Parts: sequence; structure tokens; C-alpha cells
Amino acid sequence: MRLYADLAPWYDLIDPRADHADEAAAYLDALAAAGLTGGELLELGAGAGNNASFMKARFRCVLTDLSPAMLALSSAANPECEHVLGDMRMLDVGRTFDAVLVHDAIVYMTSLADLRAVLANAWRHLRAGGVAVFAPDALRDDFHERTSLLEGEADGRAVRGLAWCYDPEPGDTTCVTDYVFMLRAGGSVTMVHDHHVEGLFTRAEWDALLAEVGFEVATASRPGDDDHPDLVFVVRRPG
Repeated sequence: MRLYADLAPWYDLIDPRADHADEAAAYLDALAAAGLTGGELLELGAGAGNNASFMKARFRCVLTDLSPAMLALSSAANPECEHVLGDMRMLDVGRTFDAVLVHDAIVYMTSLADLRAVLANAWRHLRAGGVAVFAPDALRDDFHERTSLLEGEADGRAVRGLAWCYDPEPGDTTCVTDYVFMLRAGGSVTMVHDHHVEGLFTRAEWDALLAEVGFEVATASRPGDDDHPDLVFVVRRPG
């Protein structure tokens, strides 16, 4: 996926940090409703650290990602946070936390086995009584094909793009998002296509796996596309 590799220098234009203020506020509200207004937070799949840039005012954040390029962006934006390179399914930070956050990166778990591995890893990193937030982009129950326009410009560079999310095989556990970017630097424009295969599971599958791991399950919402809020799982490790 080029978006998290050679296109990382364009990431701040494609996905501006300021656009995550409402999303981060929804996560903070969900944690506060569960009784957490501060402490230590582990984010699995933090990407460029856009949510953490807002959440670090309340939580001491440890940010992880599989992509060195994305961790470099986050380290520059959030130098006061600890950063760890690793796969959210098996990464071991070596200690436990008051909260764990897994937002959009969870979509790259494309099988039930992968999804369960992430849920179990979040459990292992939570203290007794700790809270985890899982925020998938969509559930199969109400999935619909959608397109989004992407644009940004700064310092003589500009991006125009399209993200098209669709489900070519409704019987499996995946959907697809295809990105097309036009990248302009000076008078030169480059066109790039980036293909992402993403996981798509039913609410019942989520509920069953969360219960199997041992979580107590509640839900909240966050801002979504087309003014339709996304479901967020807010779960607790009993203690």
C-alpha cells in the first residue's frame, strides 16, 4: 500500500491532521463515558499520529505502527510520545495500559483470525478494568459503496484524489478501497493508483469475538462519511 510507504511525504495533504479533531473528541468522550479521563494509552496502528495529536493532552500515549514512514510522520508531530514499530496482531510493548485505541487501521485485518489476534493483543496490553476502543470504518450489516474526494495543498504542492470503496465479493470478509491521486509539485503532475484490501465483518462477528476474548462490550459513535456516524466498540477488561 503506497499510501503508507512512498506516498507518506504527501500524507499530510491527503489526510490533514486538523480533520481528525472531531474524531479524536469522540474517542475521548467514549473513554470518559467509560470512566477514563487520563492515564496511559496505547494506540495500535497510530499511522501519522493524527488522533494522538489531540488525545495526548489527556493521555500519555504510546504510538505503534507497522510502517516506518508513518511512524516517522507521527514522531515529528508528537515528539513527546513514545513510538514503537510493530504489527498490531503480535506486538508486545512489555507493559499494560489504562486504555487501548485501535481506529481505522483495524480495517487491514481481513480475516476473523487476524481480527481476533488484534482483540487478544489489546486485552493483553490492558490493565484489569482498562478500556479499549475499536473503530472499524464499516460493518457488513450496513455497508454501502461510497466515494470520497481528497484534496490539499501547501508549500507549492497540491493533491487531488478520489477514494472509491466497494465490495466485489459480498460473500467474503473483505471489501476494497481504490485510491487515485494526482500529485502536483511545481509544474509537474504525477498520477498514482493505490489498491487496498480491507476487512469487513458483521456486528454479530465483532460481538462474538469480543466476548470470546473476554471483554465487556458497549458501543458509542464517531463522525462518519455522509453525516452517518460510525459505530465504535468501547470494551472493558473486567477487573
